[in-house]
Amino acid sequence: MGLLVALHGWGSNAQDLASLAPYLSLPTYQFCFPNAPLPHPQVPEGYMWYDLNTQAGLPESRQLLLEWLPSLATETGVPLERIVLVGFSQGGAMTLDLGARLPLAGLICLSGYLHSSVTPLFGNASPPILMVHGQQDPVVPLSAAQSAEQALRTAGVAVQYHEMPIAHEISPAVLALIQTFITTLPG
Repeated sequence: MGLLVALHGWGSNAQDLASLAPYLSLPTYQFCFPNAPLPHPQVPEGYMWYDLNTQAGLPESRQLLLEWLPSLATETGVPLERIVLVGFSQGGAMTLDLGARLPLAGLICLSGYLHSSVTPLFGNASPPILMVHGQQDPVVPLSAAQSAEQALRTAGVAVQYHEMPIAHEISPAVLALIQTFITTLPG
């Protein structure tokens, strides 16, 4: 039994990624889709993990998730080592941030990027990472994903990296990559 926790992007909410669950054939996994703690200033019913311009809220969101994920493991009976953390866009950056600090089963960063302060925390013992980015992404530049991949590889992390002919989105081909990555994780 495993647990997939998905972190939505800036200005979105938990329902955005929850709608994808039926398309992943993971019968031995439970799913959890939290809302970010901060209301988005321009999007009704939208949330954010932190302010994109000032990074305000990042330390608080990080701490909240660092406390919540172990409590979720206790509540569900699924240990951290069987939790896969997936994030889209800003949620992808949060996924990489948390994955550098917790002994998770795997990390999936979709259309995301890497917080520069996190790179030194990664190493050989870090969870395996799947990164997928759209070649026509108008929101998070492809170069941000390429830089993140290079930084992670340099740190000794096992990274599966894919560039797809899509924009800032999750396509059926991306869902297939997610499914394969999760089902081939050790344990």
